[in-house]
Amino acid sequence: VQLQASGGGLVQAGDSLRLSCAASGRTFSTYAMGWFRQAPGKEREFVARITSSGASTYYADSVKGRFTISRDNAQNTLYLQMNSLKPEDTAVYYCAAGGGFPGRSWGQYAYWGQGTLVTVSS
Repeated sequence: VQLQASGGGLVQAGDSLRLSCAASGRTFSTYAMGWFRQAPGKEREFVARITSSGASTYYADSVKGRFTISRDNAQNTLYLQMNSLKPEDTAVYYCAAGGGFPGRSWGQYAYWGQGTLVTVSS
């Protein structure tokens, strides 16, 4: 599966932004999907994960209550709705696909998009 993330941009603290991840191929609905982010000079970190059916989601504590991961299997698209953005959310955001029930480790995801930059100004 090939992934293409989009929707990043420059916003102010408190604003909202929605990221999208378009997937190619017919197997999108068989993969659990995740969002990760990497800030300058920092390691890539887990943000959120959704199961293949969309029935279950899981979030990092730092974004819980502010971010919502969702998917549309008919449109082969993954989303990340980000509300109440903070400067510390500034990072390149990556979408990823993994088989089975991957968790928060990036090594559990086999396929990655190219990343989209989110910059939150204070």
